[in-house]
Amino acid sequence: MFEVQIKIGLKKGISDPEGANTLKALHLLGFNTVKEVKTIRIIDLIIDEKNRDTVKKKVDEMCQRLLTNPVIHTYEINFKEQQDKGKMI
Repeated sequence: MFEVQIKIGLKKGISDPEGANTLKALHLLGFNTVKEVKTIRIIDLIIDEKNRDTVKKKVDEMCQRLLTNPVIHTYEINFKEQQDKGKMI
């Protein structure tokens, strides 16, 4: 079983209105040393699969088909294999 974290961000040159609004609000609150804000989205998945390569292929396909828009998004996939905790009877 694998715990997978997908970090989704915007490609360079794509406007980030949420980040821009957050930066403006921070400046209005007096946090003037903040020079840039970028927003990202994080998706955590638990996948019941034994082979890491299979998981990577499946998660990459999920990103391409549903979780991201490849035209404007970048994504990073991080894996953590979970120990089988066994089943309680």
